[in-house]
Amino acid sequence: MTSRKPGKKGAARRPLRPAGLANAGESAARFYYKGNRYKQLRAFVAIVKLGTLARAAESLFLSAPSISLQLQALERELGAQLVERGRRRIVVTRAGEALYEQAKPLVEGLDALDTQFHSAVAGLGAGELTIAAGSSTIQYLLPSLVARYREKFPGVRLQLANVTGKDGLAMLRSNEVDFAVGSMLDEPHDITYQPFRHYDPMLILPIGHPLATKPDLHLADLSQFGLILPPHRLTTYRLVDLVFQRNKVPYTVAIEVGGWEVIKQYVAMGLGISIVTSICLTDADSERLVARDMQAWFPQRSYGVVIRKGKYLSTEARDFMAMVKLGMLTHREHDEPGDSER
Repeated sequence: MTSRKPGKKGAARRPLRPAGLANAGESAARFYYKGNRYKQLRAFVAIVKLGTLARAAESLFLSAPSISLQLQALERELGAQLVERGRRRIVVTRAGEALYEQAKPLVEGLDALDTQFHSAVAGLGAGELTIAAGSSTIQYLLPSLVARYREKFPGVRLQLANVTGKDGLAMLRSNEVDFAVGSMLDEPHDITYQPFRHYDPMLILPIGHPLATKPDLHLADLSQFGLILPPHRLTTYRLVDLVFQRNKVPYTVAIEVGGWEVIKQYVAMGLGISIVTSICLTDADSERLVARDMQAWFPQRSYGVVIRKGKYLSTEARDFMAMVKLGMLTHREHDEPGDSER
């Protein structure tokens, strides 16, 4: 009869198995020591670099047994002996040398991640802001806003995309810009329009024109004179056409040309008359043009911020919005020449 050593009650001795073999249950239990492969590799790299477990443990602010467990777990997982333990120093095996070449840049890269990340973020400055706007908006409305924004947030890289209304909407929908600034007649279902400035419609004439001093000016009085208008794809042309059509008044477009400054120059030369928005008129224009308010016939033009519904606004975009709202209050208190708000 074979005698057995006394053990725990009910416990049977387990047969030894060759190294590297394990069942599924044990595999789950041994899957990474403390569940972190990075810790294992960091311990291994420190051991190889410093030559002893004690020095590696000291450099990582760990105990020698913890470092040893990390190394043992890594060797079990990889199924290879990585170092040979000597009396004074460890000796790296060929498998250990191969792993060290791969693990060293990974560990050092992760250790330096925080520093490199914060350095990269600092290099980006305060961020970026991209705004889509038409030529007239960029030329007449945005300069004062941009100047205030740059003064308050000098580190922000500001980009103004000079595009027409349709192109601006396309850039909004494709997330190429943070938002747009301009004038809108129709508000698409996926777009939010927040007007913050309103400008009067003005008839501009060359000095000495018959309509310059005509009392009780009517829309029909414009019929006999050729109009100089922006391209028909733009909002101004569509608005002028809509007003004449609704009032059943005929009109003629003598010249179609882009740019308010060009239109004002052509009107001053006597090549026609035009309907513009007071946003483009300055004190200097009174020396060559006569401007008459046409609110009785044409609606005021609003200019505002155009945002895609559901879009997350960056900090830079929200800062610009806050500045616009503050500017609205200031604008109400100090109306600019030629401007009026509802």
